[in-house]
Amino acid sequence: MADQEVEEALARSFLAELPPELTGALRADGERADYPAGTTVYQAGGEPRAALVVRGLMRVYLSSPGGRQVTIRYARPGDVLGVAVLVGGPGDFGVQAVEPSSVFRISARTLLTTAQRDARVSWAIAGELNRRLFEVLEQTAVIAFGSVRQRVAAHLLDLASEQQRPHGRLVARVSQQELADAAGSVREVVARTLRDLRVAGIVATAADSVVILDPARLYAESGIGSGP
Repeated sequence: MADQEVEEALARSFLAELPPELTGALRADGERADYPAGTTVYQAGGEPRAALVVRGLMRVYLSSPGGRQVTIRYARPGDVLGVAVLVGGPGDFGVQAVEPSSVFRISARTLLTTAQRDARVSWAIAGELNRRLFEVLEQTAVIAFGSVRQRVAAHLLDLASEQQRPHGRLVARVSQQELADAAGSVREVVARTLRDLRVAGIVATAADSVVILDPARLYAESGIGSGP
């Protein structure tokens, strides 16, 4: 019996652009895997592999020699992780399940072997890599040029939008340390930033979550889309 969640994630991903016979082979060769929140799914330098996010939220991050982390991407259902390492080899980044998550592991051999002989598949992979490049450039602009306040606002919006339930509040379920890692800062600076946002009436905070009270003002704080 087909896994409905996998089918929905496939339909949302770039894999839907592939020839039907290849997507059928990927379904047959792949397998689903579930991960509790906080699980490290991929470690820097690990064997190249790819996976389709089926459920939850995954974080792709870089680590400094001192152990600090900075998020370079969030992956949601329909996103495919690992395409770059399949093409270019192991990467110096890790992947973590931010919340309980599920992926569908893709057969790298099946995908790459077909890409080598079918230009349609190669072009679809190139398009996916291009989308990921633009996403990373946008994220890098926030990290490089934005203030800590802007980076915190952007990450809170990113997390809360993904985690929101129908007719529910915007809540980012994240600790101050996790938010500091995502923003490339330290917990003390993030704590002061959250306090300022709380005093301004933009957010409310708890031990392991941040409730967004005024999304429009938080969006303005992030600086996203403020360029020419």
